[in-house]
Amino acid sequence: MNRNRKHPERAPHRRRASATDRTKNSTGYRITGSWNTRPNRPAVKPTSDRKAARRIARQMAEQGAYVIVERHDGYGLWSTWFEVDGPALVAERRAAEEEQRRRAIEEQHRAEQAEAARLAAAEQSARERADLARLMVRPPVAREQCGRRDARHVTGGQR
Repeated sequence: MNRNRKHPERAPHRRRASATDRTKNSTGYRITGSWNTRPNRPAVKPTSDRKAARRIARQMAEQGAYVIVERHDGYGLWSTWFEVDGPALVAERRAAEEEQRRRAIEEQHRAEQAEAARLAAAEQSARERADLARLMVRPPVAREQCGRRDARHVTGGQR
């Protein structure tokens, strides 16, 4: 019991030093998220965990909220630690997804054109090989060195 009647809200005087640390942990974070659909009702989430504060801010921003994360300075004072523009992040992500989708369609179109060109080249090559095969099947024409088409001698039966 506090025997101090003048200041009952104060803790009693400790005459002997104790081994435990009685200082209060003043690290606190306050995450405020405001959505464009309901600007008059912001979501306020207090936490003492730094990583949880970052996680909560990221989750609110992914949902499209403008997030302000404040750090407790003690004595009821809060200072802005960082801000996240959720609507801009959502718009940027949508634009990146659209760009990626457009690139995928363009790449698919390019691949289809390359496949069609490859098939056309293969068909042309097959035609050329068939022509060459037909040419190779024909017997050679008898020619002299000067290019004349009649042979040097003809057998007697053909005269």
